[in-house]
Amino acid sequence: MKMLSTLLLLIIAAIATVAALNWEALSVVTAVSVGLATFDAPLGLLMLGLTALLGVLLVAYVLSLQGTVLLETRRHTKEMQAQRELADKAEASRFTELRAFLENQHTMGHTTLMNRLDSLETRLTARAQETDNTTAAYVGQLEQRLVSGPASTP
Repeated sequence: MKMLSTLLLLIIAAIATVAALNWEALSVVTAVSVGLATFDAPLGLLMLGLTALLGVLLVAYVLSLQGTVLLETRRHTKEMQAQRELADKAEASRFTELRAFLENQHTMGHTTLMNRLDSLETRLTARAQETDNTTAAYVGQLEQRLVSGPASTP
């Protein structure tokens, strides 16, 4: 971009130099025709003025185009920021839902584990009671054999 600006500046300087050195030739009055009418005017100055007007219009067009691009860029930046905030909120929401789900799973797992332990404890207590009863029955049979004597042993 800098090289293009330098080139344009050199062209403008060349036009100004040629116009200054040939001012007499540019200001010679001649008959100028514009299609329907003819009048006397300096043709060189007229062409130089039209060239300057064209340059001014082109600069105005470039500035308006650049302004439009800047406004469009600003609008896109705002939209991108809004989308980014929306995505951040959605991500935070998903993290919150995941945390709640994991806590729920942890609570359900803990409850299931405690129920299973209670069931195992109940079965173990029943099994221990059965073992105690069986042992007591065997001890009772042994006592009865000992009390009745060795003769009644089958």
